[in-house]
Order: sequence, then structure tokens, then C-alpha cells
Amino acid sequence: MRRARGRGFTLIELLVVIGIIAILAALLFPVFATARKKAQAAQCQSNLKQIGLAIEMYASDWDQRFPFGIDCADYYCPEIWNGFPQYQAWIPYMAFVHVVLDPYVKNNEIWHCSRDSGYDILEDTSLPLNGRPTSFEALGSSYHFRTELAFSGAGPSTIENATGINVMFDAWGGWHGSEGYNRGRWNILFADGHVKSADRKAYDAAWATPTQ
Repeated sequence: MRRARGRGFTLIELLVVIGIIAILAALLFPVFATARKKAQAAQCQSNLKQIGLAIEMYASDWDQRFPFGIDCADYYCPEIWNGFPQYQAWIPYMAFVHVVLDPYVKNNEIWHCSRDSGYDILEDTSLPLNGRPTSFEALGSSYHFRTELAFSGAGPSTIENATGINVMFDAWGGWHGSEGYNRGRWNILFADGHVKSADRKAYDAAWATPTQ
């Protein structure tokens, strides 16, 4: 008996299958991208929580004070402190905050936000700051520090309004939000140790909360 020949797909059938796959891909890729962004944001928040624990350990060793250190914005753009020359004069003699906290962290990767894609200027200024290809690779950290806390000698357990004061936060709001300062989102470590994602309004409110 002759072996029956299998009927292959026609060109139209192949095009229909390819079209269905393309439609499914178009529907699913945004879902996967959103899930990936949420996972990266969660990892970034976990980093900040670990940094918060490191700050607590530092404070227990140093009279309940926040780390006496600066971030890359202070070091490379010291003119942001022109209005406070008494603090500006200290900057050349202070270590980076991520170096100060190094004895209290287990893995240097906690300073690396997985959404960190770098930047070219200090956010909300026109001051050049080369954070390429990533802030972590170029400058040692994806996060900035509210250095005012170091200058004032405040501490996590002595500060007022601890739930509203930003301590560490994403260096660039576009990583977790959209480009443009008003559309950014920042993961913030607050002085009481909690971490949350903030829009521009909440971010500005944290900055406006006095440290004393």
C-alpha cells in the first residue's frame, strides 16, 4: 500500500498562525515588562531597607547619629551648598556615605538599583554629573543621601518627624517613573526605617520636612 502523503500548511495558514502569534506577543510583552519593572522596584526597595539596617547599626556605634558621609552629588557638585558655607567647607574631608557604611553591609550590590540606567546631570539642576553607564558603576551608588542629616548631627532615634524625612533615595526619578522631574518616582528610605515609592509631590514633601 502506498504511504499517504501528509498535507503541509498552505501559505495562508502559515500567515494566519504567524499573525496569531504576533497578536499574542503584542498582548503579553507589556504584561511581562510591567511585571519585570515591579520586580526590579521591589529589589530596589529591599536594598534601601538593608541600607536602613546598616544605618541603625552605624548609629548604635556612633552615639545615635546618622553616617557622617556625603554622596556623589555633594562631592562633584559642591555648589549646591553655596548657601551653607560652614557645611560646604567640610565636604573635601568627608568620605562617601556608601564607604562609611561599608563595614555594616554584607554585599556591595545593595548600593545598586537594578533600574539604574544612569544620568548626565544632577536631577532638578543643570549641573553636570556623569553617572554613565550607571550611577552605581560610575559613582559607587544608585542612591543619594540627605547629607543635611550628617551635618546636623541628627540620629535615627532622636530626630523628630522621622516618618516623613527622606534619608536615602533613588538618584534619578525616571528609573521608576517617566522621564521628566514631574513624572518621576523615587524609592525612599525614611528616617524611621520604612521604605516606600513616592511621586513628585510626596518626594518634595519629604524634602520639605525639617530635620530639627
